[in-house]
Amino acid sequence: MGIDSNSEKIKELEEELSKTKYNKKTQHHIGKIKAKIARLKEDIITTKKGKGKHEGYSVRKTGDATVIMVGFPSVGKSTLLNSFTNAESKVAAYEFTTLDVIPGLLEHKQAKIQVLDVPGIVEGAADGTGRGKEVLAVVQSADLVLIVLDINKLDHYEIIKKELYDVRIRLDKKRPDVKITKKPKGGVSIGSTVPLSINKKTFEAILNEFKIANADVLIRSKINEDQIIDCIEENRKYINGVVIINKIDTVSLEKLEEVKKKFPEAVYISAQKRLNLKDLKDKIFGKLEFIRIYLKEPTKPADMDEPMIMTYNSTIKDLCEKLHRDFVTKFKFARVWGKSAKFDGQKKINLDSEIMDKDIVELHID
Repeated sequence: MGIDSNSEKIKELEEELSKTKYNKKTQHHIGKIKAKIARLKEDIITTKKGKGKHEGYSVRKTGDATVIMVGFPSVGKSTLLNSFTNAESKVAAYEFTTLDVIPGLLEHKQAKIQVLDVPGIVEGAADGTGRGKEVLAVVQSADLVLIVLDINKLDHYEIIKKELYDVRIRLDKKRPDVKITKKPKGGVSIGSTVPLSINKKTFEAILNEFKIANADVLIRSKINEDQIIDCIEENRKYINGVVIINKIDTVSLEKLEEVKKKFPEAVYISAQKRLNLKDLKDKIFGKLEFIRIYLKEPTKPADMDEPMIMTYNSTIKDLCEKLHRDFVTKFKFARVWGKSAKFDGQKKINLDSEIMDKDIVELHID
């Protein structure tokens, strides 16, 4: 079946889905339709790759993390990039000013964060409208997504979220705790530690759509049909996001307060007038879940100028691995000063010991 016929079939199924009300009686049917749509979309992507149609810009990742700004044309991404990084992205008062990926470096709290300004996306980007697929493909390699909105055009938010979803981006979500182990025979066995909202018949129908007739399934988190499909295909990107509402200087205080009620987690800025940019930097740092670890050599003071940038829940083992591949096997012990230590210079012999923001760590290696 070709790309065009698959696309037509997807439209028919999506139309059928929109007309079907969700209830216990229709759950099985809806689950099968969603699985068919997902499989057909995957077939289209696979076919295009096979024909050598590679989508996406080539971007070399640098720094401690890569952050990408997405938004419609003329929402102020280029102005923002120039305002809080060292970039020189072209700025003009017309749409589609940026026609390539422009990188900038944001230095904040001793972390070096690569920020990418990409061409504005429009509705239908995931299906190839404009240069949408190329732009959205860059998101796959990012550590954080910044959704930039014009405060006067907030309807763009739901459109952008849908476009990201359609290119396998799962924004601000954790991967469901589901393990699917294929086996040669025996049918489908489902074990769960949580109440299931989907019956076994529906689950089996979704698996069968992906040619999985025999498998052991263990479910440890509540899931719906879409999440089951995500777990089967295993090619989704789970990534944090920050909503940035720009051009707040163009509306009244009353309008601003009204918008804040709708988007309480957003960061409100004016890139043009450089308003609230520190709040934005702090938000980015926090959403990347960064911590700073300062290294110390025995008998010498700690280097407080160049910390190792790690993430929440990192351990001494993670630190060793980041420094040198041999450090784990040669590790003897560490002395730690800071939040994770019971007292200054605490000796820790367990590689799985957690380290925390602004800890000072002195590694002892054979």
